[in-house]
Amino acid sequence: MMKPLYETSLGKLIVGDSIEIAKEHLSKHYGKKFQLIITSPPFPLNAKKRYGNLQGQEYLEWFKALGPIFSDLLTDDGSLVIEIGNSWESGRPVQSLLHLECLFGLVNNPTSDLRLIQEFISYNPSKLPSPAQWVTVNRLRTVDSYTHVWWMAKSDFPKADNSKVLRPYSKRMKKLIESKTYNSGKRPSEHAISPNAFTKDNGGSIAHNLFEFEDIDDKREVRLPHNVLSFSNTNSNDYFHRRCREESIPLHPARMQAGLVSFFVEFLTDEGDLVLDPFSGSNTTGYVAEKLNRRWISTEINLDYATNSIIRFEDPDLEASLNIL
Repeated sequence: MMKPLYETSLGKLIVGDSIEIAKEHLSKHYGKKFQLIITSPPFPLNAKKRYGNLQGQEYLEWFKALGPIFSDLLTDDGSLVIEIGNSWESGRPVQSLLHLECLFGLVNNPTSDLRLIQEFISYNPSKLPSPAQWVTVNRLRTVDSYTHVWWMAKSDFPKADNSKVLRPYSKRMKKLIESKTYNSGKRPSEHAISPNAFTKDNGGSIAHNLFEFEDIDDKREVRLPHNVLSFSNTNSNDYFHRRCREESIPLHPARMQAGLVSFFVEFLTDEGDLVLDPFSGSNTTGYVAEKLNRRWISTEINLDYATNSIIRFEDPDLEASLNIL
């Protein structure tokens, strides 16, 4: 059995190659047990990064091979959520199709039994201009300010409940609910709006598939789901980030947004369900799952990043039963 680096009462982190761990350990002990696999794998960048990333056809073949492995680990109504950024052709101001080929490779692989449920966009205006050669030097392209988040599953009807990730109502909607009046009738789109369509208070409005982690328009109130907003507002000044700054610990350069993880964990799982992040980096997923009372397993190949993630579970607000092995 592969020994974890550390564990809590709800989860554990194992250091090593995620594919080997999945084949040699997870498939034997956790086959069809994971309700959610959520991860941000190494992006297919042209420049090599410390956290490791393949390129071109080699990356595509590696990515496609993840499909049947992940599928075998998911429950029949489980979900696979993968965040991946755009890539560019080496030395050319041309966007690569690699990220799309990766998606097609997963959902078209007959041994994976996966289908694309929905695409989400994670917008981050603070991203550095990239690719720099074509954005800031030659000024031929605009800034890549978002990543794709693909939600896939083995079933057309995976476990999901959007009532658990509602957005706050807009001021206008609050007034409609309070007044219980609305301009009902048939619209040019041929949709018929009943007199009571927008007068019931459901606790919030249904979430959108765009995550706006910073204001697109500073004159408009951001209405992310409550759980996303609470994680996002504290992300840069939480216990983990403060400790890393104080101790000069380098942060993982491609950390998954905690609010993003929180959204899908609450949307697609219930308390007690099992969550996996096979490329966990500084283990944002494990931390979020722990906070939301989900069982979790994380794997990470880089020992430094895995070791640094211990700090997350020393957060006094988390009250985690951390055991370093």
